[in-house]
Amino acid sequence: MNDTSLVTPNRRQLLQGFLKIGLIGFGGVLPHARRMLVDDRRWLANSEFTDLLGLGQCLPGPNIVNVAIVVGQRFHGWQGACLAVAGLMFAPLVIVLSLASVYSHFADSAVLQRVLEGVAAAAAGLMLSMGLKILASMQKRTWSLAIMAAALLAIVWLHLPLLGVLAVLAPISITCGWYSVRQELAK
Repeated sequence: MNDTSLVTPNRRQLLQGFLKIGLIGFGGVLPHARRMLVDDRRWLANSEFTDLLGLGQCLPGPNIVNVAIVVGQRFHGWQGACLAVAGLMFAPLVIVLSLASVYSHFADSAVLQRVLEGVAAAAAGLMLSMGLKILASMQKRTWSLAIMAAALLAIVWLHLPLLGVLAVLAPISITCGWYSVRQELAK
């Protein structure tokens, strides 16, 4: 998808889009956000979403909130950032507060525990699906695949803390990206 096919949302569309993401995003908001922002509404190119997600993961706070802030700010400044976050958080806040009240009465139910295990499995599947879509859209440079493999190895198999892994791999990946761009520009 090229940049000329992208759409700029107005403030109402921005609020409604993120309200929809927040409303349907149980168990994994990021796959729904990617589908809405990239595929359905074409507000971002796939590579832009991947870049924003990477940025959101390096910043404190929930990834999708960071993405919402950047997308909202991009289209409508600080007001757009506030609208995107408000849209994203309103429905889940109301729903979670309601469910917390109900859960407090049925927390010991074995049936409820099994239902929650099933929901967790579905959420893991959604995250894996989104990860594979992002992997497919990445430019296959040896250094980017090596950074990805190192992060996976460090976190999954070595059980190193995320912040430490980011502290080491982020500067390395930034340096590799900078060097790669310089090489392409020199050609």
